[in-house]
Amino acid sequence: MTTLTATEARKNLSHWLRAAKRGEEIGIVFGADVFALRPVPIHAADYAQREYGATTEQLAAFAKRTDAELATERKTGRMTTFTGKLPKRRAG
Repeated sequence: MTTLTATEARKNLSHWLRAAKRGEEIGIVFGADVFALRPVPIHAADYAQREYGATTEQLAAFAKRTDAELATERKTGRMTTFTGKLPKRRAG
């Protein structure tokens, strides 16, 4: 394991993040503790469950309702795909 002080890690953090992503063991010493630097899988549902206490069933119902609303908006033409170009403004 490569161990660094917080100051050393901060100097070239991108390098150490890439190393951790490749699977290298990186430890950052802070006081008497060592903290491991490693990728962690994140899922949007985790956030909603932690922050708002939403259940898996509530999240599934929300996703289904949102997908239906988006489909309706697309069919009626109120929602379109952004092409990267903004429409020209009319002088007025």
